[in-house]
Amino acid sequence: MAKADIGLIGLAVMGQNLVLNMADHGYRVAVFNRTTSRVDEFMEGAAKGRSILGCHSMEDLVASLERPRKVMLMVKAGAVVDQFIDSLVPLLDPGDVIIDGGNSHYPDSTRRTRELREKGLRFIGTGISGGEEGARNGPSIMPGGDPEAWPLVQEIFQSIAAKVDGEPCCRWVGPDGAGHFVKMVHNGIEYGDMQLITEAYALMDRALGMDHDAMATVFSDWNQGVLDSYLIEITAEILATKDSDGAPLVTRILDTAGQKGTGKWTGISALELGVPLTLIGEAVFARVLSSLKDERVRAAEILGSPRQPETAASDDYLEALHDALYASKIISYAQGFMLMREAARVEGWTLDYGDIALMWRGGCIIRSAFLNDIKAAYDNDPALQNLVLDAFFTRALKQAEAGWRHAVTLAIGHGVATPAFASALSYFDGYRSARLPANLLQAQRDYFGAHSYERVDRERGTFFHTDWTGRGGDVASSTYEA
Repeated sequence: MAKADIGLIGLAVMGQNLVLNMADHGYRVAVFNRTTSRVDEFMEGAAKGRSILGCHSMEDLVASLERPRKVMLMVKAGAVVDQFIDSLVPLLDPGDVIIDGGNSHYPDSTRRTRELREKGLRFIGTGISGGEEGARNGPSIMPGGDPEAWPLVQEIFQSIAAKVDGEPCCRWVGPDGAGHFVKMVHNGIEYGDMQLITEAYALMDRALGMDHDAMATVFSDWNQGVLDSYLIEITAEILATKDSDGAPLVTRILDTAGQKGTGKWTGISALELGVPLTLIGEAVFARVLSSLKDERVRAAEILGSPRQPETAASDDYLEALHDALYASKIISYAQGFMLMREAARVEGWTLDYGDIALMWRGGCIIRSAFLNDIKAAYDNDPALQNLVLDAFFTRALKQAEAGWRHAVTLAIGHGVATPAFASALSYFDGYRSARLPANLLQAQRDYFGAHSYERVDRERGTFFHTDWTGRGGDVASSTYEA
């Protein structure tokens, strides 16, 4: 019997669909699942008659593979990945490849790359986006890890990935945990995109008094322009969907949002790296706030709701909402690319930001026409410091600014929480400010903690301390934070 080109462990929805995708593209795949009955069900179901080998042990799976062997894990991130790696290592030979396709935290992928290299094995930690549909028909794939492993899987990965203009949405990202880092940032931006859309929805509902059919039409129209994206497309479909009694189904869904941790990791990374990822941070906190349903209901009873002014005329504000959504989206991506840029500096990675934008144009959840503009920006200037400084995006932000402010003012006046719209606007105003009030903040730090400050009339890097009370001294603090 012919050997398999690749093995895959973990036959949940994503794993099964990736296997079928590989088989569709002419690859022979060996599969294993810890609960072996799932292997049998898969082989008798969707895999029947295809070039797929069902295995009841990891030993059988490894024995069925062409050398150098390639084994892909599609299992729960965390300790489970390490358990499977530990079980695989004694079965593999030097030069074989282990691939982690789950949503692993990037430091884990860095650690695994280095540990397995010491054992003569190659590791790839790859982000995969697109959900079950993407896995089946073409996902966005973001591989990183041991560069020597990439040539061994490149053909398979780029064959099964989504294609845009004939280009696969899969490129080598970089060493160690770079692939999973880029996937983490992708998910953080996804949090931001979704929160921005929900804020536009909330304003349409509570400030403009629009019905859901009208909202669906607006989002459908928006999907024909600069906001053309998968998330805008599905939002139109969701708002148009009716429950069994004809009421909008979305109004029957409890207003508490879940999360799996990648948005939180993005925010934590931003704090550790000192990057002002304000919009994505607010999107994560908005989900956390939504989870406090019982507290919010009680607070509404005690604190009351904001006094509502008369419903605004929707025709006067829809263009403003459109502009606020577009401008805030630009800020979200700008912050995400800032985070990748700083991580690359700290980790010593060389990231191709144009390639990253290309990988996200198809297959993934944040796929959109907008990403073509980001790719063009980085193709024009690979060293671009911030996306908002590109001429195209600078012009877009200036054109959208008036409507953006109008939308945030509308939200404030009607008591509608729009943390993502507002934080994006604050970032925009802060980033383009030649002077911020941090001079006062630094004076406060020097006053209570002798932390010193720089002066505008002296060379940067020269620090001063003032005895503000007359009871201190001339010694500045450099050893503690207060």
